Amino acid sequence: MAHTKAAGSTKLGRDSHAQRLGVKLFEGEKAKAGFVLIRQRGLKYLPGQNVRVGSDDTLYAFKPGVVKFSQKRKKRFDGKLRIAKVVNVV
Repeated sequence: MAHTKAAGSTKLGRDSHAQRLGVKLFEGEKAKAGFVLIRQRGLKYLPGQNVRVGSDDTLYAFKPGVVKFSQKRKKRFDGKLRIAKVVNVV
């Protein structure tokens, strides 16, 4: 005999879908204009040369070229230094 009551709610189906975030093109790979380089929440990676930011913080190539990563020292609002990763297309 079933233990769940009639019209009882299911215990399945409440998990959200994966967001597929992360680096999509790595250093040395060729990118055409409009290619998505990185999907992220917040600016974990900063846009550099020939890279633009989308409305959901996605970084994409503005011009064709080769992907290069670099680092930049950036001062936070509380005065601490953050070493930020910068994505360039050169």
